Amino acid sequence: MTFEVLVVDDHSIIRDGLRKILADTDDLIVAGEAANGNAALDKVRERDWDLLILDMSMPGRSGLELLKLIKIERPHLPILVFSMHQEEQYAVRAIRAGAAGYLSKEGDSELLLPAIRKVVNGGVFISTRLAELLATDVSPNAPALPHTQLSNREFEVFIRIVRGVSLTAIAEEFSLSIKTVSTHKSHILTKMDMSSPADLVRYAVEHHLLDSDHT
Repeated sequence: MTFEVLVVDDHSIIRDGLRKILADTDDLIVAGEAANGNAALDKVRERDWDLLILDMSMPGRSGLELLKLIKIERPHLPILVFSMHQEEQYAVRAIRAGAAGYLSKEGDSELLLPAIRKVVNGGVFISTRLAELLATDVSPNAPALPHTQLSNREFEVFIRIVRGVSLTAIAEEFSLSIKTVSTHKSHILTKMDMSSPADLVRYAVEHHLLDSDHT
């Protein structure tokens, strides 16, 4: 049996690389591709897929919002998130939103095929680091970190603020008004008990919520 995989990533080099890797297997093939969130939704609606490999950061719809929309369209579609972001940023939220696995592009390349095969066969791929994060997340004795109290939308706005993205650009990305984004920012500062974006940046660095090229 050959499993047909849909790859959603805005970088052609990643799509090409995955196509070549899977072409060398007997059981996996890249049968479809999409370079942005809207195209991904169109592809998902077209037909059934055996597996979706999903990037978290793309033009248009992306991230947790896109993941949740895909699960609404295809509740039983196995999704492996393959992201440049480290597990600390999105992994726990991605699993909560319905992903069956999370793999960082910066991680061990030898984990890629085992992760794909585990998810496509109905399993859940959890890295050692993600297992630690999930254990902390569900532990009644572990203190809840401030950023874990944010909603998914607030968290995605938070991540962009600490990367230095302007409120105008954030509003455009999510098709929101500036006022709505400003309200999210206020809620983030209140929930995290901080007074300025600089405080948020320091917190993000301390808790490994920024990628290495932003630190």
